Amino acid sequence: MRVATSSSRPVRASVLIIVLWVAFGLVSVTLYFAHSMRFQLQASENQTASIQAALAIDGTIRYVTNLFATYAEPGAPPDSTLFEAENLLIGEATVWLIGRDTNVWQQTPTRPYFGLVDESSKLNLNTATSAMLETFPFMTAEFAAAIVDWRDTDSEASDNGAEDETYVRMNPPYHCKNADFDSIEELRLVSGATLALLYGEDTNLNGILDPNENDGDESYPADNQDGRLDPGLLEYVTVATREPNTNAGGTNRVDVSNPSQASVTNLLQTRFGQTRGAQLINQLGNQATVRSVLEFGLRAGMTADELAQFEGDLTVTNATTVNGLINVNTANAEVLACVPGVGTDNAKSLVAARSSASNAATSLYWIVETLGQDGAIDAAPYLTTRGYQYTVDAAAVGRHQRGYQRVRYLIDTSGEAPRIAARRDLTHLGWALGRDLRRELRDQANQTR
Repeated sequence: MRVATSSSRPVRASVLIIVLWVAFGLVSVTLYFAHSMRFQLQASENQTASIQAALAIDGTIRYVTNLFATYAEPGAPPDSTLFEAENLLIGEATVWLIGRDTNVWQQTPTRPYFGLVDESSKLNLNTATSAMLETFPFMTAEFAAAIVDWRDTDSEASDNGAEDETYVRMNPPYHCKNADFDSIEELRLVSGATLALLYGEDTNLNGILDPNENDGDESYPADNQDGRLDPGLLEYVTVATREPNTNAGGTNRVDVSNPSQASVTNLLQTRFGQTRGAQLINQLGNQATVRSVLEFGLRAGMTADELAQFEGDLTVTNATTVNGLINVNTANAEVLACVPGVGTDNAKSLVAARSSASNAATSLYWIVETLGQDGAIDAAPYLTTRGYQYTVDAAAVGRHQRGYQRVRYLIDTSGEAPRIAARRDLTHLGWALGRDLRRELRDQANQTR
């Protein structure tokens, strides 16, 4: 039997140490790959959730478009009781439609309002005057004039405005467009535009006060920490509002801009009979022109019910479409204050009164009680009771409340069939569903693990 010598012991000890190091290395590699696989698994789960959320949004948009085609009256959204705008479950994904409660003008919500957004509740950049734009409290006269110069067809700068001589000095230089805005994001190109002016404190464009929008300079954006959301211009403007100059049946409306025309006389006598028709015609007298259907009715001495019977059949233009009208039934007080004849105080009164106004859905006549006849006549050329373009701002999460996605669609219902007119991915703006809902979803995810 061999006896271990003292010289062999260090060799065996060295071998043992080497074996231990190899074993340690193998364990380390195993743990590294296990850790890596765990991250890969999480990444795959997040990717799967993102795909689920994106597909759920696509399905929701198709569903809402079908609702417009099947259940909505021309110029109106589908009945809100026919669809869910909050916690809409599609497979393992959940969808929310971020909207605006335009009836609440004194409060700043911290939880989103869910629903569709009527684009005609906003001021159209392609038809608004400088004076209307300047009504917004954060607007400057220079930027308002530059907006009008950007879209007009001439190359002559208005007072305080900007044309090519301003833009060619930019770095890099470019030309003034001198054509209609194609999107509200195009405002970034207009001289004087700043992120603060366009976005205000609402950097994720969700209409609510998020924690980072009420913490002063602690995090972006810079805000006044007053507990109130100060949105920028993008909250109040659109480029999409257009309504067909036809009635609910698709027939061209009757032009009553010149009340003395024989066709107007025949219309009134046919609709109201010889006696009442003659009274209305006599009341109109020698009125040369009227600027709105409401003015036509008021000049003729019609009652609210009489005008409501056929207001949708009348027009004051022979154009194929009427662009830029503001829906008095869905616009907020800030937008209504821009309308000539309204102003800030009357705008708040209109918002407060419209929910109880009779015939509000079909006639402008109800605004007379708030604005008076002269104010209503001044305001009516800019107002409507219909809306044909709607924003569907869809946010979604997939399985385990992961994979957040947000896409904003514009649906145009002014043609024969509803169509998707624009699409913009807003996922990069970050979480838009509020802190409370984030907490609720986190709790739900923890309960399912």
